[in-house]
Amino acid sequence: MWREGDAVAASAVSIAEGVAAGVVRPTMVLAEHVARHGATHAAVNALVQPRHTAALVEVEHLESRLQAGDQVGPLAGVPVSVKECFAVAGLVTSLGIATRRQAVDVADAPIVSCLRAAGAIIVGKGNVPQAMYLHETDNPVWGRTNHPLDATRGPGGSSGGDAALVAAGVVPLAVGTDLAGSIRQPAHACGISGFLPRSALVGDGGAFDTVPHLSVVRPRAGFLAREVDDLARALAVVAAGSPSGPDIRDAEATPVGRRHCGLRVAWWDDAGPLAPSPAVRRAVHEAVSRLMQAGVEMVRLDGSLATEAAWLHLALLSADGGADIRRLFAGTRPIPPVARLLRLAALPMWLRPLLAGLSQTVGGGIEAVALRATGPRRGSALASLYDRRVAFATRFASLVAPYDALVCPVSALPALPHGTAALLLVAAAPCLMANLLDLPAGTVPITRVRPDEELGRVGSRDRVVRAAAAADLGSRNLPVGVQVVGVPGEAPADDPLRPERIVLDVMRLIERGQNHHLNGGVD
Repeated sequence: MWREGDAVAASAVSIAEGVAAGVVRPTMVLAEHVARHGATHAAVNALVQPRHTAALVEVEHLESRLQAGDQVGPLAGVPVSVKECFAVAGLVTSLGIATRRQAVDVADAPIVSCLRAAGAIIVGKGNVPQAMYLHETDNPVWGRTNHPLDATRGPGGSSGGDAALVAAGVVPLAVGTDLAGSIRQPAHACGISGFLPRSALVGDGGAFDTVPHLSVVRPRAGFLAREVDDLARALAVVAAGSPSGPDIRDAEATPVGRRHCGLRVAWWDDAGPLAPSPAVRRAVHEAVSRLMQAGVEMVRLDGSLATEAAWLHLALLSADGGADIRRLFAGTRPIPPVARLLRLAALPMWLRPLLAGLSQTVGGGIEAVALRATGPRRGSALASLYDRRVAFATRFASLVAPYDALVCPVSALPALPHGTAALLLVAAAPCLMANLLDLPAGTVPITRVRPDEELGRVGSRDRVVRAAAAADLGSRNLPVGVQVVGVPGEAPADDPLRPERIVLDVMRLIERGQNHHLNGGVD
């Protein structure tokens, strides 16, 4: 029996099923969402463009349909937030850039239309980093979004506003995009789940394209929720919205012909250029233990291939020297951390070895590697990058062919202190392999940082490592997640969502092994 206040903690699936069964009124669900937003907004500042008046009209119409006996969709009455880069008629797509403040959306993005058709109630837009160019959600248009558990830290990015909304209990489901960990990194930071399907299923969902000249890797739309089943429901709805999409019931099922005791999963616990925090390493080991207890065969691999993938992906992202992002700022200046990254992206290739050498002499080892690995490329140099990606994909596919999925860190660190995302960009390196190879990937929360895990890094002259050590200090009780990544391979014609469903199935097994859920809400 639903009681007042239940909707704040409820999953998207339970809300939709309760609405369809007539045991909860959509107006009550919306009212609790509005109240929760009011109670948390001053501290978190995540739902920066609410549309509660319009949402009320929509839920009243939904109630009228229910009273008339009409069938309702699989997300009926579920409050959903969408990342600011998705058009919602009557709202604004500013990307946190002042000169775009009046860029009013004239129609919904396709993914928004699809969610509405399934009965979802779009309650507004979540905040983003300026130009979606950082793992830190702050901009001069909407201000800074704080982590729901610690106001000195951010929720990550670039889908940080929506991750914070889910973690704070404002919405059970949100829509984001991911080009370099932008769903999975904030999900990990906020203690919720996130999921990124292959581009063939959802594409970018109609999000504003900040990188139109980037072709070999592309942003993808995905979802954030407190429970894995909600991610599966959202994927099913959007995938089924395509004319050739699969049936929703098939999409939500567990993998055909697979029981979890037959799964083989590879894993590693290193996090790329930056060593993982102790809690991050422990989280992977706990996930491995839970999966083994569920009957999954676990095999440890060397994670250095993921580090190689991260540098290659960053090289592709920087190949235009930041020109696409720079065009967005015509007539205005980016905020300092974005400006810093743009300056680094534009450094010519001939200058990079010299600067890398200078950086290394003053304790910038990781930055020196980054300078050498990235930078503007054209013609044969760019073609060489594309060839390297193909060669890497071939080697990787051969290595992981015996396995159904991979488990590894999401980030080297828990939620970052405000103002550190530009320096600690490489913390999210574990996410980048899935972006580089267009693999399905998800994040599931598993633990929190213990007090004895705040001091675990060896002293270093490297300023990135020193910043990571400073980020570990004061991180106790912050959430930590693990990442589940699919393996390359074509989905069978009779099971087009098989790669996604295997990843979701492994995520469910990890989730169900928890003693309690890590919702990360604000008191």
